[in-house]
Amino acid sequence: MSEPLWDFMPPLSSDLQDREVSQRGSRLSNKRIALILSGSIAAYRSPDLIRDLRREGAEVQVFATADALRYVAREALEWTSLNPVLTESSPNAEHLSDNSPFSAYLVAPATYNLLNKFAWGIADDLPTALLASALGRAERAKTPILVVPTMHGSMHNQILQESLQRLHDYGVTVVPPRQENGKNNLPDNEFLVGHLMRSLSAGTLKGQQLMITGGPTPVWVDHVRLFTNRFTGALAIEIAKQAWVEGAAIQLILGQGSLPAPSYLPHQRVVDFSSYRQKVLSGLDDGARTAIFSAAVADYQPSQVYPGKLPSGQQLTLSFEQTPKVIREVRATHPKLNMVTFKYEENRTHRELMAIARERSKEYQLVVANRGEEFIEYGDQVAWLVENNKPEEQVISKPAIAKAVLERVASWL
Repeated sequence: MSEPLWDFMPPLSSDLQDREVSQRGSRLSNKRIALILSGSIAAYRSPDLIRDLRREGAEVQVFATADALRYVAREALEWTSLNPVLTESSPNAEHLSDNSPFSAYLVAPATYNLLNKFAWGIADDLPTALLASALGRAERAKTPILVVPTMHGSMHNQILQESLQRLHDYGVTVVPPRQENGKNNLPDNEFLVGHLMRSLSAGTLKGQQLMITGGPTPVWVDHVRLFTNRFTGALAIEIAKQAWVEGAAIQLILGQGSLPAPSYLPHQRVVDFSSYRQKVLSGLDDGARTAIFSAAVADYQPSQVYPGKLPSGQQLTLSFEQTPKVIREVRATHPKLNMVTFKYEENRTHRELMAIARERSKEYQLVVANRGEEFIEYGDQVAWLVENNKPEEQVISKPAIAKAVLERVASWL
């Protein structure tokens, strides 16, 4: 008899109540979101989307067409949203939301029928009447409206394209669908929540172009083996997430072995040090005013890369040489670029680390310095922000470091 797949023990107890969700962030705290569902099979995913919105702090009120409720149960929507689903007009005039205005409107999924009705001012049920009111509010108060086209590709015709262009011209955000197998599919929840958070942010970096690098940049030993390091690019991804939500145009470059980036973040992956160097130097010609270099760039590379695969089972002696300093090349070719550089040390005192960072800050706008010993002491990433002629600032945790770095960047711009 085979071993059981688990030990049949109950789950650990939790302080969360049955319908509560664990919080991932607070970007949507105190935000009231109107989620409009129309009659697409993709509506079956709505309960998970509702919970992901709530994980960022949002309150969610669902408005649904009659067809939408053919694909997802009202009870599931009410259980996950903590609110009754609204489908018909009532004396309370919920579509006007005068007493408790919505922070944003998200139509996901948005069918061919609903999009065309919305674009041409038809308001013959509660969801479309809500959108008519939403457009009026958006014209006055800049309340964001997001629609996510979701339908078979054969229905993506000239009429739909004209309606989408019309909505765009009215200030509605048309969120790109996931186009696959001849269909406009609903993107993943992370993509949708990311776009909603961006639409509601203060936009402190709106219109700014930022290059952000992260992760390891391996070097080749032979044609199949690489030398790399243990860094994952997690901080670069956190910085890019916060900058993108604040409206920046992001060029995120991640090295081989980095963690996956959120689906809404535009990013590129490079396989080794040489491709990293080339991508950075060529990418800066696209107009970025600020570059944040958090990549764990290889300091050394083999003096010679073996042509093929080194035979196994023998002792190897390898000779290494220093790699070119990419940030120095960037400074030489882009003297006016705002540069954030990172300096990691071990077996150094805090005073020694600050001396190194102070010296570097004479050349670069901001130095983010840290020691491995402080991570052990605090149990989290600890960084010191060092800017020339300013006192150093201690920041603890990746989200806090990202926020502090971007506040400095925003102050320069």
